[in-house]
Amino acid sequence: METVRIDKYLWAIRLFKTRTIATEACKTGHVKLNGITVKPSHEVKSGESFTLQKGADRKIIRVKEIINNRVDSKKAILCYDDLSPVVAKDGIHTVFNVPVLSRERGSGRPTKKERRDIDDLREP
Repeated sequence: METVRIDKYLWAIRLFKTRTIATEACKTGHVKLNGITVKPSHEVKSGESFTLQKGADRKIIRVKEIINNRVDSKKAILCYDDLSPVVAKDGIHTVFNVPVLSRERGSGRPTKKERRDIDDLREP
């Protein structure tokens, strides 16, 4: 049976952009097997399920096929099952989903009331 290191596997299936980032994720406890943090040298076996934490996103993947080298995204998707529950991202406020406010050019500075309204929009 073929095995490969977890950091190399996560890089090969394109869950991390570089192998160094995958290694750091393992070292900082963002990759877990059955709730236990795994080291970057952990040998991946077919059928294992891992939990990954990337920022606000949590992924649960099950290994279907072991690969050693990075492949294109269409082939990479076939090597694992994504068991992550679908989560509504309405409640999560990040830099990328903050409402963009625009004012008409030449309308001047906002009044105190307009400023409060703008602040209310930005708060969760």
